[in-house]
Amino acid sequence: MMGTQNEQGSLFTYRVNLDKRVRGDHPLRRVHEAVDFGFVRAEVAAFYGINGNESVDPAVILKMMFLLFFENVASERDLMRIIPERLDYLWFLGYGLEDTIPDHSVLSKARARWGGDAFEKFFVRTVGQCVAAGLVDGAKIHVDSSLNEANASCDCVVKGGTELIAVLKAAYQATASKLDDATTPAAYEAVNDRVVCTTDPDATVVRKGSQPPRPRYHHHRAVDDAHGVITAVETTTGSIAENKRLLPLVDQHEANTGQTVHTVVADRKYGTGENFVACQQRGIRTHLGDARHTTPNARCQGIFPDSIFTYHPRTNTVGCPAGQSMKPRRLHPTRRTWEYSLPKGVCAACPLQPQCTRASLGRTIHRHQHQALLDRARQQAHSAAAYRDRKRRQHLAEVSFADAANHHGFKRARWRRRWRVQIQDWLIAAIQNVKILLNSFGPPPTLLAEG
Repeated sequence: MMGTQNEQGSLFTYRVNLDKRVRGDHPLRRVHEAVDFGFVRAEVAAFYGINGNESVDPAVILKMMFLLFFENVASERDLMRIIPERLDYLWFLGYGLEDTIPDHSVLSKARARWGGDAFEKFFVRTVGQCVAAGLVDGAKIHVDSSLNEANASCDCVVKGGTELIAVLKAAYQATASKLDDATTPAAYEAVNDRVVCTTDPDATVVRKGSQPPRPRYHHHRAVDDAHGVITAVETTTGSIAENKRLLPLVDQHEANTGQTVHTVVADRKYGTGENFVACQQRGIRTHLGDARHTTPNARCQGIFPDSIFTYHPRTNTVGCPAGQSMKPRRLHPTRRTWEYSLPKGVCAACPLQPQCTRASLGRTIHRHQHQALLDRARQQAHSAAAYRDRKRRQHLAEVSFADAANHHGFKRARWRRRWRVQIQDWLIAAIQNVKILLNSFGPPPTLLAEG
């Protein structure tokens, strides 16, 4: 006999056990078993008083923010509307069928109260758990970055002189648009010195490839070679170049994992002389792409290459093909290279000048202050092992970014101001680490509460 569904709801519900309603292999059940969200209570206890209304459990708030990106829910308002409809969400958060779900403003108030430290600690704990599970090698890391859109419209961008923009930044209490960088020429005028976004003044108006300029943030991360665990994360304004954050990511990786980096892998945007030398000074093997290895300039066709000039360390001079000795003229203050040249008129009278230079003042040879380290770094960068590592980097670092963009809303900031965008990046990176942990062989170990 065919049955029909009675659409009238029950007046009372007895003995509904949500734990039995959530299947045994549900992803949130595995997350619940693997991750201890309760640590956050001790981390944020100082931000709560002993009197007044009782707040929502900080562990529940952290779980809600975890769900927001784990399930890539469109917004916090949507999350709060969905929670009562999802038995798995209610079970994961510890709510019953009759419990009242808090307002979405609870999440924004918690972020403002806690700041970023609790979320950074959550990310670091996932790294530590992956280390404990043997998923992190630590000796070799892959570094990459992504230019992501800010939560702001191009219509909110104001253009003007540097003085006007400085006044607007002060009015909006904007943070500095550019990190202090000793290698940036003093005459350089950053984009955000002439342009500011009024809705998110921390975001920098920059261009990405062929796309038009718009407010953006730069996300930098280090990925471990063993299983793709994200071990270091940093969020900067869009104007910060990738190569400036290489060593800070190395330092963060070593602090988070407790292991020393022996090899760093990245594309040629990171392969600057400054990074090559700095890594060699720290004993790090540089499997970076060489920024200098580009298509030859048409103006250099038919000109003697630098390799034909001979350096004489005893006299600190450079011998040219004509047999002249080029003496050091000055040390470049930012590039840290010595300039070697000949007295005025010597190159003009040389019969090899057409093959040597087209400059009216003669040929100049640049030699780095630590040229021996630079030569060794470039030799490592062009080795067969380096090419293999950079090929593997496409599988690890770039796939890591693709997973974040396709499944966790990574490419556009949900919130405004850099410290909030940094929280988003910490949460997404932590979620990706948890997924790697859950996909590893054997049962995932449980995070231990810190004493």
